Amino acid sequence: MKHLSGVDSAFLHLESPEMPMHIGSLNVLDLPEGYAGDFFEDTKTYIQQRLHLAEVFTRKLALMPLDLSNPVWVEDEDIDLDYHIRHITLPKPGSNRQLQQYVARLHSSLLDRSRPLWEFFVIDGLKSGQVALYSKLHHAGIDGQAGVAVAQAIFDLAATGRVIKPPRPRARRNQYQMGIAELLGAAARNTVAQSVGLVKSLPLIAKSAKNALVPARGENGKRDWSLPKDFTLFAPRTSLNVAITNQRTFAGRTVPLAEVKLIAKLLGVSLNDVVMATTAGALRSYLKDNNELPDKPLTAAVPVSLRAEGDTTSNNQVSMVTMGLATNIKDPLARLRKIHELSANTKAKMSRFKAAIPTDFPLPAAPWLMSAVASLFSRSRLANVMPPLANLVISNVAGIPVQLYFAGAKVVSYYPVSIPAHSMALNVTVQSYNGRLDYGLIACRRAVPDVNDLADGLLAEHRVLLELARAQLADPVEALLKPAKAQTDKPTALVHNTMPSPAAKPTTSKSPIARKRAKRAAVAA
Repeated sequence: MKHLSGVDSAFLHLESPEMPMHIGSLNVLDLPEGYAGDFFEDTKTYIQQRLHLAEVFTRKLALMPLDLSNPVWVEDEDIDLDYHIRHITLPKPGSNRQLQQYVARLHSSLLDRSRPLWEFFVIDGLKSGQVALYSKLHHAGIDGQAGVAVAQAIFDLAATGRVIKPPRPRARRNQYQMGIAELLGAAARNTVAQSVGLVKSLPLIAKSAKNALVPARGENGKRDWSLPKDFTLFAPRTSLNVAITNQRTFAGRTVPLAEVKLIAKLLGVSLNDVVMATTAGALRSYLKDNNELPDKPLTAAVPVSLRAEGDTTSNNQVSMVTMGLATNIKDPLARLRKIHELSANTKAKMSRFKAAIPTDFPLPAAPWLMSAVASLFSRSRLANVMPPLANLVISNVAGIPVQLYFAGAKVVSYYPVSIPAHSMALNVTVQSYNGRLDYGLIACRRAVPDVNDLADGLLAEHRVLLELARAQLADPVEALLKPAKAQTDKPTALVHNTMPSPAAKPTTSKSPIARKRAKRAAVAA
């Protein structure tokens, strides 16, 4: 058996019918040329051979008596693939919109906790002739980076596949569930181990907390205890910040990864800054069109990985920070610069505070205590009246940069499907894959019925940033002489700017117009 950590178990205890806590992905696949087989049956055979490559496929929950402690993972010796892998045929015409609507419906239902917490759906009937694979796995056993490791287990790098060594034979226990005494003993031992581990880590936690909370001394030898000028405890209320239902709506969109990297390079920001700015611009337009754009900037809840490099353990090693989206700034470039500044500040603080965040901690009676609080929050609909800590969730998952294949079929797309929550009815998750950047927007249908309009706004904002970035490439001197001005906020300078310094000789520019403008500016000076 394997115990769930404090963070892992929280995803179980906070789950409700209105807020399922599983994550997933939607892959569109190109079948091999001339394929005439049964892809659904081929998928079952394909997955059957690989179940042992990722423990998330073969383990299930064993609940503690009276919910006195967190459950444990145990091996399931009787996996029913006919339950876990299902076949769906879309009605005509089989459009991409129909596919995404069906995925939203599938994503709204809870996973069966008496079985391993995963399901695959093979979806055909697409008018393009392609097939789709929708998968969902419970967040209690996997986070974004661990999900990439699972993908590496089920996908191949060639259409011909690879040789999979069969699992080593094990003696069967022939035991559906563990005994009460065995479970209680395991719970007691785990609580002691968690307590000992927490006590041992207290010095490191205290030191990291001090480094994060106590400001460094300035040049005058004094500490500045004032809050940053952009600090705000609560986000402005919008239509996204309500109690959600179990109804879902989903939209997937794609932009070329090369274009996003070009924007980041030309404007001297990170790829993640471009993602945040693209989402911020789309949200600004969406809320403005609905006459509900707040004066204060929106705030995003951003998951932050605590996972050490190379760690592929199937568990959660993640925390959450909030970050401003500068939606009060009209100019896209000024907004991007502000987001770059806010992101740099957030990363600096997180690097100091990262070691102070425990991912495993003892909490007796956690199942019924946390579940009761979650149920009270959901049923009372407190999210409709409480000030939100953030307006939405934005997550950027580093994906797989190479072409993948599934059961001989070519994987075309990799749209992430994540979790909306009470008070944050929209989740925007981004994953890179083989030269693409795939956006997955999942939301409560009642709060965001027109999620496709918001998704189209993402593409429009991406094009705006791309044009502005290319304009600076075509005329870099003009861009330096006339920096973009913010509508309601003063723009901040970019860090690591890739454009030439104003002190550079204007004759080095290849543009005659740029040389003339630079010469006039020098004379005027």
